[in-house]
Amino acid sequence: MVGYDPKADDRNNSKFEVAVAGSVSGLVTRVLISPLDVIKIRFQLQIERLSHRDPKAKYHGILQAYKRILQEEGLTAFWKGHIPAQLLSIGYGAVQVYKTLQDAVVTMYRTEGPLVFYKGLAPTLIAIFPYAGLQFSCYKSLKHAYDWAIPADGKQTGNLKNLLCGCGAGIISKTLTYPLDLFKKRLQVGGFEHARAAFGQVRSYRGLLDCTKQVLREEGTHGFFKGLSPSMLKAALSTGFVFFWYEFFCNLFHCMKKAGS
Repeated sequence: MVGYDPKADDRNNSKFEVAVAGSVSGLVTRVLISPLDVIKIRFQLQIERLSHRDPKAKYHGILQAYKRILQEEGLTAFWKGHIPAQLLSIGYGAVQVYKTLQDAVVTMYRTEGPLVFYKGLAPTLIAIFPYAGLQFSCYKSLKHAYDWAIPADGKQTGNLKNLLCGCGAGIISKTLTYPLDLFKKRLQVGGFEHARAAFGQVRSYRGLLDCTKQVLREEGTHGFFKGLSPSMLKAALSTGFVFFWYEFFCNLFHCMKKAGS
């Protein structure tokens, strides 16, 4: 977990405690930011412009989308696909258009076979390395910048620094790699036009290059960044919360160890 440096950390957490802190922080964070993920994916899959000026657009803003989803599908809709998201399933985007995880898996397998679960793999693999590298390097750079701008004065402000720097790192890395995330979602839901009909227009893509060309031709360059606003908010909160909760649980384990000694 980035942010944990055994040489510079005087908490003396064990490797097991560090692993648990990282896992639990990810789980808690995913629960908290799931509604933004649902809204982001709805934006990414919408062919129509994200504007109230387009009468065919189902969604055109974060607040409007939240209200509409709540009204039409209920509160639980904001945790659609939450289980596969926790399991890091590549079919998370596809689950958004089905009632349950089981319904999605069965339908996907019957209609297109086992390879359907690997749709969107190309942009995923292309994005994962630069995203992870950018996120970690930006986090470290922002922490150095924070220490330079706000010198330590003896106060315990470590959690605030981790939260702010984590948010900044999430925003920067997500923005730079965002188009690949959009392509991934578009490819993942390919072949399920019947399930997507209620959400607006649908398109079929033959692969990453074809998806890129179609989006550019029909939606323009701004089409590559549909859903960026909820994605940035999600990335900021997600990255910030991960680091925040990670440090919190590491400190908790350290305090428990001290209390028991």
